[in-house]
Amino acid sequence: MNPDLVVVAARAWLGTPYRHRASTPGAGCDCLGLVRGVWRALYGAEPMAVPAYRASPRDPEFAGALRTAAERFLLAESGPLAAGQVVLFRLSGMAEAKHCGILVSADRFIHAQEKLGVVEANLTDGWARRVSGRFSFP
Repeated sequence: MNPDLVVVAARAWLGTPYRHRASTPGAGCDCLGLVRGVWRALYGAEPMAVPAYRASPRDPEFAGALRTAAERFLLAESGPLAAGQVVLFRLSGMAEAKHCGILVSADRFIHAQEKLGVVEANLTDGWARRVSGRFSFP
């Protein structure tokens, strides 16, 4: 997939408020809802129904589910960070990824964050240390 199209689709969500399990541009989404929305913009229908999940990053019930879905529907990436890639993040010392975003460049990404909504942010050292996987849209 053309990375420029991915970035344009992701930027269309900027300013959307944070809403757990939502995926409606301008009305609300969480980090997964952002990626789901970009998928819909690129391909139409989503590839699967999303099961219920909790907002807490410490919830062990769905540990590994984000990575499993990424491995199933996206293409694993290696090498340098690049625009258009979906990045998975570990949070709060957790072993499994519980957050995701979309790179707009090697040092900036878009994600949905509680209290902030969908924002474009710097991929600081703190965020970069938490990256646990990178994928691209097929």
